[in-house]
Amino acid sequence: MRVTLIVNTTASSVTPRARVVIQKALSADHDVEVVETARRGHAARIARGAAKAGAEVVVVMGGDGTLNEAADGVCGTETALAPLPGGSTNVYARAVGYSNDPIEATGELLAALAQSSLQRIGLGSVNGRRFLFHVGIGFDAAVVEQVERRSFLKRHLAHPLFIYSAFATWFRHYEHDEPRMSIDLPAGEGREVFDDCFFAVVSKTDPYTFLGSRPLHIAPAASLESPLALTAFRSLGMGVTIGAAASALWKGRLLGRHPKILTRSHLDSLVIRGHGPVPYQVDGDFLGYAEELHFAYEPESMTLVVPIS
Repeated sequence: MRVTLIVNTTASSVTPRARVVIQKALSADHDVEVVETARRGHAARIARGAAKAGAEVVVVMGGDGTLNEAADGVCGTETALAPLPGGSTNVYARAVGYSNDPIEATGELLAALAQSSLQRIGLGSVNGRRFLFHVGIGFDAAVVEQVERRSFLKRHLAHPLFIYSAFATWFRHYEHDEPRMSIDLPAGEGREVFDDCFFAVVSKTDPYTFLGSRPLHIAPAASLESPLALTAFRSLGMGVTIGAAASALWKGRLLGRHPKILTRSHLDSLVIRGHGPVPYQVDGDFLGYAEELHFAYEPESMTLVVPIS
């Protein structure tokens, strides 16, 4: 099988030893080409070129941002995507079912390739940018912005850095007294509009992220097979926020019952409009500020190598 292995050497869990071990393991049974990313956006070009050249699988050893770019590159082709954990959190690889240790995950990947364990899945898109697991608009994007400003610490202090940035953002960098956005949802022949939202996440899979070994669930209905799911906060009061965090640690089922938290699932489209520019992040990468975000579900748009359960 022709395999292109994309490696982000700056990702927090990518080490020279792991790279050599993984390359040798893949090369034992497959024709492997290794390509390193050199800049932001490079993985998409590599993956797109590999698909055009006839690669059957693109394996990504890097973080969620690198994986997102590669997914955009193979989307709409027959080339399959396979994630190997190389970042600090590895949300998508773990959500799909791979181990968080890259060597163990490689063994799972090889077993999946041997049995052609492939699944055609849908992706989400926002303003034309595809995403694998979620887009955050508002508070969590502001947190990611603060983390990326201290990216030199991320390799060794990823989770403490996120926690510190969350508190710093809450108290100093994010306005949580006035609503920041409106959400326009299709509803049959009519529509629903909520103009009092402070923070929103549009999910394609569950969980939303991991805090160490603990998954945080805010959209339990989201899955590889489902369309989009929405979780939006209509208040950022301390009681709402603490209650939501507690629920997220316990499968997220209580979120949909809270009067100040809006949840919807099985959405094919929606539009979020900021009351002025709002920050947003895609699969953990901060993309800046926008006043209008158009979301769409793209069914059966990518082939994924899934571990054998």
